[in-house]
Amino acid sequence: MNSTYFLKPIILLCLALSLSNCKKAVEETSEIVDIADNTETKTIKQAQPLSKEFKDYWYTGEAEITSFKLEQARYGEIRNGKAVLVYVTEDFLPDEQVKADTYKESNIPVLKLNATKNFNTGIYPYSIMQSTFFPVANNQHAIKVSASIQEWCGQVYTQLNNRSQFEIDSHSYFQGEADQTITLEKTFTENELWTKLRVDPKSLPTGTIKVVPSLEYIRLKHKEIMVYEANATLKDGQYSLEYPNLNRTLTIDFNSAFPYDILSWEESFRSGFGANAKTLTTKATRLESIKSAYWAKNSNANESLRETLQLE
Repeated sequence: MNSTYFLKPIILLCLALSLSNCKKAVEETSEIVDIADNTETKTIKQAQPLSKEFKDYWYTGEAEITSFKLEQARYGEIRNGKAVLVYVTEDFLPDEQVKADTYKESNIPVLKLNATKNFNTGIYPYSIMQSTFFPVANNQHAIKVSASIQEWCGQVYTQLNNRSQFEIDSHSYFQGEADQTITLEKTFTENELWTKLRVDPKSLPTGTIKVVPSLEYIRLKHKEIMVYEANATLKDGQYSLEYPNLNRTLTIDFNSAFPYDILSWEESFRSGFGANAKTLTTKATRLESIKSAYWAKNSNANESLRETLQLE
């Protein structure tokens, strides 16, 4: 008898089981997606519609680059340097929480801020960078915030990811701070307020709020990574945060008309060691601002743009 006769029922049985398993997998996947959708519906507010002027300014294929004269408080003295704020829109992957290489409907449009500082302390230099990825929908907290600080003694890196909670990984060369994994309740982050301001300053939180201070401040001052209380005030063209438990105040001055560009900022806190510590004020004053697709301006001929920004 032909062996195909015996194999046909077995093949049909395997096919039936395979289809059954596929159906089960689809049902389980749909259930997971439904649960995720329900969770998102509960935690994410309705998206804020983007105005035509917002789209015309931020979706031109260019970044906004603004340079600042920096007077940075460090070790009880004021250090001269430069700061740069780079704002640009991009698509962000919600799960991997990194920039998307290709467009998909599931991508999250964000306004990204890369904020840098460069200054010297005596013989050795400091280089600081903070990155914030904030949904332009202005309906949830920053999806991701990171900060890195390099100087000749070593380097530190901290990253916050917005998932079911804030998930924070921090690495440092200092004893007691080496490698930390922390979870925090979701709340405002100081880093995100710099981007929320650019979307709509009227949406900034005021009154007594819970906030995670800037990752730069936390690492430079060796403060515990946690939620602190701050008193937030907003008036025409100025936003301030006062942290009673940190003896620290941040004031941001901005253009009260669109595109709400940053004009200057001040940050006052105790600087120095022990009895020699005193309250000093870091100041940043605007120098120049340009719109540029800087990622394509990487030849030697483009160095003149640094002169335009007064960075040379």
